Amino acid sequence: MKTATVPAGEFKAKCLKLLEEVSEKREPLVVTKRGKPLVKIVPIRENKTLFGAMKGSGVILGDIISPLDVEWDAMK
Repeated sequence: MKTATVPAGEFKAKCLKLLEEVSEKREPLVVTKRGKPLVKIVPIRENKTLFGAMKGSGVILGDIISPLDVEWDAMK
C-alpha cells in the first residue's frame, strides 16, 4: 500500500479537508516540500482498554444453558 502524498502548498489550502480524510480513511498522509517528505500525518489510535475490547463481536448459536447430551470421561 502506497502512502498518499500532497505538496505543502496544497496542504495549506486544504488543511481541514485533508485532516478529516486521514481520520476517516485511517491512512497516513505525507506532506512534501519541493518533492521531499516534510511531515507525516497519521490518525490517532483509539485508546481502548483490553477489558471489553471484543464486546459485541461474538454470536451465541443455540442453547448455552442446558446440559450436553455427551458424557465426558472426566464426569466418570
